[in-house]
Amino acid sequence: MDLKIKDRKALITGAAGGMGEATARLLLEEGVHLILTDIDGNGLSQTADRLGGGDRCTTVVADLTLEEGVKKVAEAAGEIDILVHTCGVTGAKGDPLEDVSIDDYREAFEIDFLTGVQMARCFVPGMRQRGWGRVVYVTSENVAQPYSDEAVYNAAKAALLTFVKGTAQLYAIDGVCINSVAPAFIATGMTDGMMDKRAKKLDASREEAINTFLNEQRPHLVLHRRGEAEEVAAVIAFLCSDRASFVVGANYRVDGGSVQTIDL
Repeated sequence: MDLKIKDRKALITGAAGGMGEATARLLLEEGVHLILTDIDGNGLSQTADRLGGGDRCTTVVADLTLEEGVKKVAEAAGEIDILVHTCGVTGAKGDPLEDVSIDDYREAFEIDFLTGVQMARCFVPGMRQRGWGRVVYVTSENVAQPYSDEAVYNAAKAALLTFVKGTAQLYAIDGVCINSVAPAFIATGMTDGMMDKRAKKLDASREEAINTFLNEQRPHLVLHRRGEAEEVAAVIAFLCSDRASFVVGANYRVDGGSVQTIDL
């Protein structure tokens, strides 16, 4: 399908691998010019090499929790048509009152929520002035089905979804469609790290850790596997397109059935 975005310009945050890289690959195939940013310089360079986008792919190493990092990305990107914000961390885990500190909550909000707000502040007003734009945020299954040991992540991603819905209502009339995608247990470096910690605790292999995690903590994920970054990227790419002109403030789930509720 032609997404009708050839020669558009897109900024992808959190682009050093995972969903960011997978989305970049699909957008390159659609003829989009890319600016890729991440705090991980080595990972970002490797992503660019794997993509092979040549002069259609620019990289910017930056920490989006810092004012200077945001400014660096804004100056390097200039005017953009598409913003894909995959930047995020799972944050601290454990009892939400006894094991998790206030600083843990602050860290999650700074990375998972406020970086998304900062990117919107930088780029959405320009999209509005030009009469066309697409913004896609990565939220999580946790916004609809929070887990007690992931309270900092639950709260930060839920805040992001609320921000998406509110800004979408305001800017859609001017041609800027703002939406989000809610993955569940995708095979990325983030979940690799989670499963490696679990494997060490259980004295098991990563694969055994994944299987026990699915059985014990994600019983409704009926496909009984981690999703692939490419499966999330396909939905993100659609929401970046001209084909998604009637999609406003949506939160598309890519969760293998993990979330049982019909809301959010």
